[in-house]
Amino acid sequence: MNEKNFEYLRDQVKYSGFGDGLENQLKENINKQPQEFTLQHQATFGKDEVSSALHFKRSATTDMYFFNSYDASLKRDQQAEKMNQSFYVGKDNNITLKEGYNLMSGRAVNKDLTNKEGKIYNAWLQMDFKQTDNAGNYKLKQFHSNYGFDLEKELAKHPIKELQNAQDKSRMLDSLQKGNRQSVTFLENGNEQRRYIEANPQFKTLTVFDANMHKIGNRQSQNVSQSNGQKYDQKVSNDLPGDDEKDHHSGNKVKKSKGVALSQ
Repeated sequence: MNEKNFEYLRDQVKYSGFGDGLENQLKENINKQPQEFTLQHQATFGKDEVSSALHFKRSATTDMYFFNSYDASLKRDQQAEKMNQSFYVGKDNNITLKEGYNLMSGRAVNKDLTNKEGKIYNAWLQMDFKQTDNAGNYKLKQFHSNYGFDLEKELAKHPIKELQNAQDKSRMLDSLQKGNRQSVTFLENGNEQRRYIEANPQFKTLTVFDANMHKIGNRQSQNVSQSNGQKYDQKVSNDLPGDDEKDHHSGNKVKKSKGVALSQ
């Protein structure tokens, strides 16, 4: 077995969000030297389940293996129908498991990407549920920096307590950029209220939910300061549950499909 190749793949799997629970299976399959093999993985995000199939293939000229793609199948809480999507794995522009889950849940993920000329640029990615490629995968829309969405500027329009602390603010920004639905504290009329927020780059705003995960509508023309707790205009509608709970992992099988495409 090519030990360096194994160590590279082990780390690649781990940092792609699949943890270290597949290490022994990975080693066993490489030792058998098949032309290709697949590892099964299962994770839970809140009450949602994501089953993944990780695909590996051996080089035609060496004993090295490559982690080429993974197929993800999302089953939402209390929903029988599953959503399937595949993600390519390569040198650049990789989507982690949690990012893939967030994209499949309709949220936006901020990534540093590399174009065909090798130049790095930043963009928000969001799944386009109206367009699929030839393999049936949903395409990804991109919202570049010149599109005009400023996450920090939008956060400042809301009375968010965590903005008052530099460390809390940094953690919140990082979480939102990964596509998470983030728990925050709103200061309203001198009271603290639990809220959940998501980045919404397409409409250059934030999506806000109350403590029961009901969407709250707001007037974007009203700039609400985080320090004075001004009244926040509200309109409630139903939405899917959040995913801020801890994720857990085990194993399961999933139907195979092809890779995701990025659209400008």
